[in-house]
Amino acid sequence: MNRRVRTGQQEAGTARVRRFGKVWAALLLAASAGWTAPCLAQMATAASSGQDQPTGELVPPTSASDFTATQLDSVLAGNWRSAANRARDVYRHPKATLQFFGIQPDQTVIEITPGAGWYSEILAPLLHDNGHYIAAVQAPSGAGEARIDHDVLHRKFAADTVHYGRAQFVEFNPKAPVFGPPASADLVLTFRNVHNWVMANTAPAMFKAFYAVLRPGGVLGVVDHRADDGASLATVVKSGYLPTRYVVKLAIDAGFTLQDSSEINANPSDTKDYPKGVWTLPPTLALGEKDKAKYLAIGESDRMTLRFVKPVAPAPASSVHGTGD
Repeated sequence: MNRRVRTGQQEAGTARVRRFGKVWAALLLAASAGWTAPCLAQMATAASSGQDQPTGELVPPTSASDFTATQLDSVLAGNWRSAANRARDVYRHPKATLQFFGIQPDQTVIEITPGAGWYSEILAPLLHDNGHYIAAVQAPSGAGEARIDHDVLHRKFAADTVHYGRAQFVEFNPKAPVFGPPASADLVLTFRNVHNWVMANTAPAMFKAFYAVLRPGGVLGVVDHRADDGASLATVVKSGYLPTRYVVKLAIDAGFTLQDSSEINANPSDTKDYPKGVWTLPPTLALGEKDKAKYLAIGESDRMTLRFVKPVAPAPASSVHGTGD
């Protein structure tokens, strides 16, 4: 056999080995994602015969982000999610939002003030097998809203241990919050809460605590009601809307770097000039039946979606500044 033929056969053999490895890696990933036996069998046949991966719907996820997307689709379709909560997906865009924040199923994720658990229905099951979901709830005092949400969430988790059995709680004092051991979390998420902390004058302490609990390189994801560009904090704070630059300043003052922003949760129909502030809109509908159809047609609020990162090394002092009010 001449050298050229032998070299060609060796290259072909190497290519088959590489293809075989790739297909079997995809096969293992597909199995963990819940692919059906016929699909897996066809992929195994392709691997053993030296064919490329099957085409069409049989192609499994081939990257960590695709794998997460597949799991998110499964969770979002879960029958444990209430119909009322699922109906709000059109306003809250949970899949795109969580992908923007870079969530992975093996992370330690802390959700700050999850309320009655809208996002908990997604996050806790997503992280159940390989990750760690922690609900950070304000330590209740008395019979107010914090107590109601605290009790509702505990009952929700206790009633369904299949999906929430590994979820944990941490209670915090908003004036001196601690969410866990330093550098113990990969991702901290908060949805429509910053305006409440601003009104209670606890926002700076909260952001500093987010920074403390995140590992270097960890991500803080923030969604909140967005005021018009140029609006001052003083004129809008009681409306529930916040200037984006003010929220960015809170995070930067705590040590974060703004990594990116997104229009995933934008709503250009939101005029932000309502009698009861943002609570005029759904889901609260603070005016009751008055002009209800009008506010339902507008939908939920226009929202900022911000991704911050805790620097691996402390940022230079000259770069830690903000442009807020």
